[in-house]
Amino acid sequence: MLKVNLVIALVTVLTIGGILYACNSSQVKDISKPPILTQTQMIERGNYLVSSIGCDDCHSPKRMGEHGPEIIPELRLSGYPADRPIQKPDSNAMKGGYMLFGPDLTLAIGPWGMSFSANITSDATGIGNWTEHNFITAMRTGKMKGLENNRSMLPPMPWFNFKNLTDEDLKSIFAYLKSTSPVVNLVPAPKQVADIK
Repeated sequence: MLKVNLVIALVTVLTIGGILYACNSSQVKDISKPPILTQTQMIERGNYLVSSIGCDDCHSPKRMGEHGPEIIPELRLSGYPADRPIQKPDSNAMKGGYMLFGPDLTLAIGPWGMSFSANITSDATGIGNWTEHNFITAMRTGKMKGLENNRSMLPPMPWFNFKNLTDEDLKSIFAYLKSTSPVVNLVPAPKQVADIK
């Protein structure tokens, strides 16, 4: 019986000692907090996120190329081109309940009216004057420019999906957008259904 008690005591001491060692070991990482990124790392992460979650799909003007629509590099993320004539939508399709997109997806028409993809470059006509707080608020609440009393963002902007991103991801996206080449492009104001002709 004494041997059994000694074995149990030894196992207990070794187990507790191992736990204490592991808790104090410099090799154990604290996984409760994400690592703090440098500004350069945030911009790189933001570029990755913007490129992978589809921001270019609607916010970048495109031209037809060998493989279909291709982003116009010098206009990347600048939204619907202000100098582009607005095409007349197919009223029969609208009556049928269809949602319509312009040829490069920077214009959308549906029951809400006509919306134009925003300029999200670093220019003042884009998000150049926004704060990080404005950007995160806009992505979390769907309010234009992140201002509580402003109108809601219109479809097809999927802010309700982006609100699930972490603060670090949203901060990284904002850091990247603020680092982009500014493109002067004051996007047209949205139109109500009654004004679409």
